[in-house]
Amino acid sequence: MSSEPWPGGAATGDPLAGDVEVVPSHVAASGRDDVAEDFDPIDLEREICRLPDVSIARVVAEPDGRVTEVHVVATPGKRPKQIVRDIQSVALASFGIELDRRLVSVVQLGGSAGYRPEPGPRPSVVAVTAEANGLRSLVRVTLTRDDEEAVGFAEGSIATTARHRLVAAATVDALRQLEPAAECVDVDHAEIVRVGSLDVAVVTVVFVLPPAEQIVSGSAVVRPQQEGHAVARAVLDATNRRLAFVNVAG
Repeated sequence: MSSEPWPGGAATGDPLAGDVEVVPSHVAASGRDDVAEDFDPIDLEREICRLPDVSIARVVAEPDGRVTEVHVVATPGKRPKQIVRDIQSVALASFGIELDRRLVSVVQLGGSAGYRPEPGPRPSVVAVTAEANGLRSLVRVTLTRDDEEAVGFAEGSIATTARHRLVAAATVDALRQLEPAAECVDVDHAEIVRVGSLDVAVVTVVFVLPPAEQIVSGSAVVRPQQEGHAVARAVLDATNRRLAFVNVAG
């Protein structure tokens, strides 16, 4: 199998390197071994409910005090990711418990017609690479947001007509790792078109929100030797603003 960076992109190396994350168990700030035995999940629930954006909290823990699930109902107005961070801070400061963000599920309910989610940092494209193996191609797209990085994959034909769709699909795969709401997104079409003197990547994606489906388009100007990057940026252009309105994280 040969491996080379997509034109204009930097090779990512082993895309799986560093993806393994150890989920910390119940950690006592004082270092005492008997803290877990004294821990009562109800106390943590009460502290979480003191957060201004939280209405209801339910904490599930093992008999030894290790927290396995945290479920929260919150009001709109703050990004779910920030609410999760607030919950992590409360757990650590009040009980010496390090909560992995993947244990926390946040559902936001309510809001008014004039509600607009808080703007937050958006993903950006780090690299787009392709590996050819006979008639098959494996595309990797690396995205980053804040201190998080995700690598998405898509495999298909090496045909030129399939190349741009593979990049778009890999971008959505990476986006789902950074933003759980992106599970409702699927790629409809991706291509490079000529507009005046410029090449422009145009991507259409489908937002599946049963019982409705909505097609949204995004575009990005192709920089020299960066068609893959342009397709990935077009996917982000189509999804960034709309994903902010899908208020479920977990």
